[in-house]
Amino acid sequence: MTAKMPEPVVLEGRVVRLTPLTLDHAPDLFTALGGDEEVWRWRPAPAPASEEGMRRHVAALLARPATTQFAVVFKETGRAVGSTGYWDVSGFDESVEIGSTWYGRAYWRSAVNTECKILLLDHAFGTLGLTRVLFKTDILNLRSQAAIERIGGVREGVLRRQYRRPDGTWRDSPCYSILDDEWPPHRARLLNRPVPDLE
Repeated sequence: MTAKMPEPVVLEGRVVRLTPLTLDHAPDLFTALGGDEEVWRWRPAPAPASEEGMRRHVAALLARPATTQFAVVFKETGRAVGSTGYWDVSGFDESVEIGSTWYGRAYWRSAVNTECKILLLDHAFGTLGLTRVLFKTDILNLRSQAAIERIGGVREGVLRRQYRRPDGTWRDSPCYSILDDEWPPHRARLLNRPVPDLE
């Protein structure tokens, strides 16, 4: 059975709410991370220099086929502080990728990333009945690789020269996956951490 892309839904956690991304989230996203070059260092697009630039970036994400993109809303403030999504995985049955994940730097080393991953993985495996979730990142982004490994991602290999970075250099992309039968013990471990944070 080949999986179809998940329908937009709202996923509710203790710290964050994942809600379908819209252009209305662009002002909050620009405030949270728009001009921060460190946040955008490993992104395939340069940092938006204005709120309108963020709007164009969000519009480009929404125009991509075979994606379901969310705004990450920090419940304490009600404002969007990042984005993450499900992406199609060509050539695999019952599989989805969690990708295009980015947060304002103020929310690094907080509970935000861990809770986002728990919500997305629970939905993929528990609600959608998928059997495999894929993650990719830049080979130079060691922080992201460590975060994926901490939630239980198993490194499968490296896609060489996947695409060019904004500076013109080639990006190689390590690939990780978590299978449905691997997720329960990782989920329990993450929920039992004193500070449930991996980002």
